[in-house]
Amino acid sequence: MLMNALFMLLYFIIIVLVIEISVTLLKLTGLKSKVARFQVISMLTGTGFTTDESKSIIDHPVRRKISMFLILFGAFSLAVIISSISTLLSDDLRLTELSIIIGILVVATVFIKSPFMNNRLSAKMKSEMYNHYELWQHPIEDVLFLEDDDVVMKIDIYEKSDLIDVKVGDMLPQEADINLLFVESGEVKLRKKLCEYKIKLGDILFLYGNKEEIEETFSKEIDVMKEKSAAE
Repeated sequence: MLMNALFMLLYFIIIVLVIEISVTLLKLTGLKSKVARFQVISMLTGTGFTTDESKSIIDHPVRRKISMFLILFGAFSLAVIISSISTLLSDDLRLTELSIIIGILVVATVFIKSPFMNNRLSAKMKSEMYNHYELWQHPIEDVLFLEDDDVVMKIDIYEKSDLIDVKVGDMLPQEADINLLFVESGEVKLRKKLCEYKIKLGDILFLYGNKEEIEETFSKEIDVMKEKSAAE
């Protein structure tokens, strides 16, 4: 039983090291640490947990490659654990081989987390993205979010909104760091000649800019959206 427990401990250490390496690699692609760790564990365990952040993995070619490895490794790990428990691990635990793998992963983890390798890998990943993928293939946050407080936000025009019948050109304060990307009016998406377009009930505005300024300018609409969401 002691040898069985040792085997499981060693294999658990391997999984922890794989998580650490994967989180580090995802962070080097520009993903935030908390998001990277959550998504790595989600993919590794095969829980299929879906969040808005998961789109940042799917839309990024380099992150997709890392996620494919994690999904496959997670499936393999589950098979090994189940097999180990069901057969009581017999007598052939291969502890020596596992110890060697752990040693290699520890070295790899320390190496990847070093500042020198961090900079090299980060530069390599950026080069991979810009040299092999068109701009439209890059995640939206890499292309549009120039500052930490930049956002893309949609605003629903409710029944008593003060914006109804207001021209788009008169809607935004002149000095506001806000851009209207397009208007969704029913099944039609409008992008051309928006300055003269009068906003209607039921329109959805897709905005890009400073989060605080958008929330301040469209505070009434956002409050109504929150109330409707809470009621649902």
